[in-house]
Amino acid sequence: MHLTKSLAAAAALLASLASIPAWATDPFTVKDIRLEGLQRVEPGTVFATIGLKPGDTYSDERGSNAIRELFKLGLFKDVRIDVNGNVLVVAVQERPTVADVDFVGAKEFDKAALQKALREIGLADGQAYDKALADRAEQELKRQYIGRSLYNAQVVTTVTPLENNRVNLTFTVTEGEPARIKEVHVVGNKAFSESTLLDLFDQDSGGWLAWYTKSNQYSRTRFNGDLETLRSYYITRGYLEFRIDSTQVAISPDRQTLTLTINISEGEKFVVAGVKLAGDYMGRDDEFRTLVTIRPGAPYNGEAVAATTKAFTDYFGTFGYAFARVKAEPEIDRLNNRVTLVLKAEASRRAYVRRIDIGGNARTRDEVIRREFRQYEGAWYDGNKIRASRDRIDRLGFFTDVNVDTVDVPGSPDQVDLAVNVTEKPTGSLQLGAGYSSTDKVSLSFGITQENVFGTGNYLGLNVNTSSYNRTISLTATDPYFTRDGISRTLNVFHTTTRPYYEADGNYKLASDGGSVRFGFPVGEQDTVYLGIGVERYSFTPGTNGTYTLVDGSYVYTATPQAYLEYFKCTGTVPSVSCANSSIVGIPATLGWSRDDRDSALVPTRGVLQSANLEVGVGSELRYMKSNYQYQQYFPLSKQYTLAVNGQLGYARALGNSTYPIFKNFYAGGLGSIRGFEQNSLGPTDAVTGGALGGTRKAIFNMEFSTPFPGAGNDKTLRMYTFLDAGNVFTDRTASMTDAQWKAQNRLRASAGIGISWISPLGPLRLAYAVPLLYQKEDTANSIAADRTQRFQFQIGTSF
Repeated sequence: MHLTKSLAAAAALLASLASIPAWATDPFTVKDIRLEGLQRVEPGTVFATIGLKPGDTYSDERGSNAIRELFKLGLFKDVRIDVNGNVLVVAVQERPTVADVDFVGAKEFDKAALQKALREIGLADGQAYDKALADRAEQELKRQYIGRSLYNAQVVTTVTPLENNRVNLTFTVTEGEPARIKEVHVVGNKAFSESTLLDLFDQDSGGWLAWYTKSNQYSRTRFNGDLETLRSYYITRGYLEFRIDSTQVAISPDRQTLTLTINISEGEKFVVAGVKLAGDYMGRDDEFRTLVTIRPGAPYNGEAVAATTKAFTDYFGTFGYAFARVKAEPEIDRLNNRVTLVLKAEASRRAYVRRIDIGGNARTRDEVIRREFRQYEGAWYDGNKIRASRDRIDRLGFFTDVNVDTVDVPGSPDQVDLAVNVTEKPTGSLQLGAGYSSTDKVSLSFGITQENVFGTGNYLGLNVNTSSYNRTISLTATDPYFTRDGISRTLNVFHTTTRPYYEADGNYKLASDGGSVRFGFPVGEQDTVYLGIGVERYSFTPGTNGTYTLVDGSYVYTATPQAYLEYFKCTGTVPSVSCANSSIVGIPATLGWSRDDRDSALVPTRGVLQSANLEVGVGSELRYMKSNYQYQQYFPLSKQYTLAVNGQLGYARALGNSTYPIFKNFYAGGLGSIRGFEQNSLGPTDAVTGGALGGTRKAIFNMEFSTPFPGAGNDKTLRMYTFLDAGNVFTDRTASMTDAQWKAQNRLRASAGIGISWISPLGPLRLAYAVPLLYQKEDTANSIAADRTQRFQFQIGTSF
C-alpha cells in the first residue's frame, strides 16, 4: 500500500514538472510564433488551441496552459515551447495515424462489429493512434471472451509502423476452447430436490444438444436468468421469504471447467389468509375485486400477485390513468404461516398521449405501423386501445418482437409519449414441402413470397410447382390498405396443369387458367368480410395410356377415371377419345369472413383464428356452391406448453340441374391435412383406376401439444410436438359402388405422431413422423385398394 502511494506521488510530480519549462522566463511581448514538427495537423488547429498570438504577453503560466491544451487534443505525443528572444517556438511530435485496424483469429465475434466498436471510441482508420485506447480495447476484448466462457483467450496487440508516420494496428487472438460447466449445485434446499431445481436452469453441465444450445458454456447473463427462474419457482409455491444468499463460480486450475454453486434459504411456506383493497379505486372497488386472481387458502403465489397488480394497473389505464401505481404489501403472520395481501392503489393523474414514436423499423415504413394503431395522438390514454394496437402490429407477421412503452413528458404531468420498438424479421420466404412414402416416392413443391414488399406492408407471392402431377404458377398481390379506411385488395392470376398423382391412375390432363380480384372490408377490430369475383377456364385432355383392369369379368384398358369422362362428356376409345366439354369457362363469386385474435401470427400461444368462405359459380357453364369453415384455437397451458386444435368443414353441391364440377372437389391427406397419408389420396377413388377423386364434403380435425425440445436450453423456437389427426372427404354413393366400397371410402381416417418445429431462417419448419391409426387395408374380395400411407413429412411455412 505504501509503495503504491509513493509511486503515485512520484508520477504526479513528474507530470507537473513535464508541463512547465525547465527555466523560468520573465514575461515579454510575443513578436512571432513559429511551429515545428507538424506533418498532417493544420497550423490553424495549433494556433487556435494555444491561446497566444503576436502582441500578447507571454508568461510561464500561459505557456504551461498552452502545452496542456495541445496535449488534450490527443494528436501529439510530445509538446515543447522554446523562447528565442521575443519569438515562441512551438515544437510538437505528432502521434502516428492509424492506417488500418484488423483482427486475426477472432472467430467468436464478427470482425465488422469489433471494428465499429473501436471506431466509436476513436480507434479507427484516419484517427490518431492512442496507446491507452489500444490497451483499453485489448482488455475489453479479453473481458468479452471471458463472458463467452473462453477463459484461455489471449489477445496480443501489434503496432506496425508505416511511412508518413502511420501505423497498422492488429489484434491477434488465440481463442482456445471454451470452459465448460462441469457441475451445478444448489445448497440449502429442503422442500425440493436438487435435480428438480436444476431442471429449471438453462445453464447446466450439458446434454446431447449442448453443441447447439451451448447450455454448458457459462454466461453471467444466462446465470442471472436462472437465478430469477429459481426465485420465481419458490415464490409461486408459497415461499414468500425465499432468498439467494450467495453464488460462487469456481474455475479449475487449467481454466477449462467451471463449478457453479448457489446457496439459498427457503424460509417457511405461507398460505394466503385474505386480500384487502386500500387506496383510491375511483369508487370502482367491486370492479377491481373481480380482477383478483389471488385465492385465499392457497399457497402464496408471486405470479398471481404480479398478475393481479398488472390487471389493476391495466384497468386504471382504460380510464386514462397512465401513471397509476398498485403495490401489494404482505401482512405476515409468522406464527401461523399465513399472509394477508393489501393491494394499495394510487390512481395518480389522468393523461393523454402527446406523440407516438416508432423505432427499430429499418425496413418497414412508419405508416405501416401507425395505421394499425387504435390509440391516437392527442387523445386520452386508453390501455385497452394500446394493447389492441400492439396485438394488431404483432399480427402483421413482420416482427419477432413488439414493445410499447409509456414515457413521461418532462414538464407536462398530464402528457405521455408512447415508444413503439419493433424487431424486424425477414419477411421474404421460400416455402418448401416434401414427403417420403413407402413406395419410394418423393413429392416436392416450393413457393416464394414477400409479405412486406419494400416495407409497404403489401404482399407479393409467386408459387411454382414443377412436379410431374401438378404444375402450377400463381402470382398473388395484396394491398392491405387499398383505401385509407383499411379495405384490402387481392389480385391473383394462375395457370395450373393437373395430372394424376400416380401412373396407375392414367395420364389425363386438366389445365386451368384464370384470375380474380377480392376485397376485404374490416368490420370491427378483429373481423373482416371478403367479396371477390374471378374468371376461370378449364381444359381437359383424356389419357392416352393406362392399365388393363378387370371389370365384370373382362379386362378394360383405362387411362382416365370414369367420373372425368362422364363430366366432360367424353366418347370413343383410347386413344381416339373426344370430349364435348373439353373447355369450360366459369365465373366464381366469393364471400368470406375471418376473425383473428391470436397473440402472434408467427408463434401463437393463445387466441382463436376463424374463417369461413362461400364460392358460388355464377357462369352459365359452371353452376355450383362450395363452402368451408375453419376454426383454430391455441390454449396456453403454461409458459412453455401449448395445446392447439384445428377443425375444418367443407360442403359443396351443384346448383339447379347442373352437374357439380369434379375438379372443385375437396381433398384430404398429406401435408397440412391428415398426416400419415399421401398427399390428396384420401376419400372416394375411381372404381377402375383407383385414382383419388376428392369429395363434396370434408371434415378434418387436428390437435397438437407442443413442449420445449429436450436439451434446447433457452431456445424457445425449437419445440417438439405430438399430434392427432382425423378426418376424411366424403361423397354421395354412385350407382356403380357396392355397399362395401362406399363404406370403405367414407370411413374416418386417423393418425398420430411426433414432430419437431423450429423458426428457421426460411420460415416455420416442421418435421413429422406419423403412424396411421384408422386406415383402409386392401380388400381384394370387394375390389377395395389399401390407403396410400406416408409416414415421414416435412413442411415450411404452415401451421398444421
